[in-house]
Amino acid sequence: MGHPAPEYRRHPPSGCSGRLGAARRWPEMRAAVVATALFATLTAHAADDVIDTPLTDVPGDASRGRAIVVNRQLGLCLLCHSGPFPEERFQGNMAPDLGGAGARWSEGQLRLRLVDGRRVNPQTLMPSYRRTDGLERVGAAQQVEDVVAFLRTLK
Repeated sequence: MGHPAPEYRRHPPSGCSGRLGAARRWPEMRAAVVATALFATLTAHAADDVIDTPLTDVPGDASRGRAIVVNRQLGLCLLCHSGPFPEERFQGNMAPDLGGAGARWSEGQLRLRLVDGRRVNPQTLMPSYRRTDGLERVGAAQQVEDVVAFLRTLK
């Protein structure tokens, strides 16, 4: 709970500035992201905010997980998040920095945030990558485990 809140820019990301609707909504979007980060920090150690059981029998592979995180067509993580990826020129600023994620959250907490972040924060902008209720496209279980393995390395 002693983690500092992430810093956010005052202006919309470059992708929002050309879209009138998104630019108009930027202040409320930024406020929602800050509220989401604060709520996640305050609830980081709740008893029911984990999925301790891996989704597959195959352990996650951190190198495959990193490839998913930086791939803009597969993971889309860098659309909203930034992190220790110096080779990636454009990174998001609407969600918490992924640097240090492995120190902030346990494996089970990371898994839950990927599978269904709405269980931690009903107002999150983070998509569910494994929950299937009412969704058409969900991530593969092994990809979730690979991303969890990678995020655990970010201490």
